[in-house]
Amino acid sequence: MTITEPDERWAELGRQECKVLAPYFRAVEHIGSTAVPGLPAKPIIDLMAAHEDLDDVNDDRLETFGYRLQPATMPDRLWFKRENYDSLAFHLHVVPLEGWAVRNERLFRDYLLAHPDACTRYAALKSELMERFGPGAAYTRGKTAFVQEITDAARAELGLPSVPVWEE
Repeated sequence: MTITEPDERWAELGRQECKVLAPYFRAVEHIGSTAVPGLPAKPIIDLMAAHEDLDDVNDDRLETFGYRLQPATMPDRLWFKRENYDSLAFHLHVVPLEGWAVRNERLFRDYLLAHPDACTRYAALKSELMERFGPGAAYTRGKTAFVQEITDAARAELGLPSVPVWEE
């Protein structure tokens, strides 16, 4: 899947989906590039939700909303996907409630929202990488240094130490 020009529907779709999922989690937010107005992105609405205990997340309930559990790709995280009818997908990342306030994904999004220059730089990098590598691992690896830089800046603004952006 390749990046596309920003779609003003993304923010509203993210808000609507958060409302649908809110009763089942302690917190749920729209994260990722589609949560940043004006930022080119893959047409995937990334959501992150917090739950006290990942073992207690009701997979069957989420399946009624079209979410299917995917193989774990990161520790301490459940990952669900929902494909939509118009080439749009929803990814739901469920993480432990502990540490929610300082999740890198949330801090990165908030920094881009507050710093238009960083958002412009990120858009240019994403376009360059997609043109050079296409979708896939090389594209993602190409973004790592920038994502780390911005996440470090966001954490520093809050007096938090740097931590790796990609979970091992």
